[in-house]
Amino acid sequence: MSDAMDKAKGRLKEIAGKITGHERLEAEGKTDQTKAKLRQKATSMRHRAEGIVDSLKRDHRS
Repeated sequence: MSDAMDKAKGRLKEIAGKITGHERLEAEGKTDQTKAKLRQKATSMRHRAEGIVDSLKRDHRS
């Protein structure tokens, strides 16, 4: 599942937990959102690192 979908699913769980007073569901939703955000950050960092490596390879060839 995509990070955006996981984030939305987590938000829905959090809201449902708040509405129903189900603290565990609310906490689970917050956890799902945090996991999705961390995966997004890790993916972004990986892409940046790959870009830097590619840039260095191009500079080295010149």
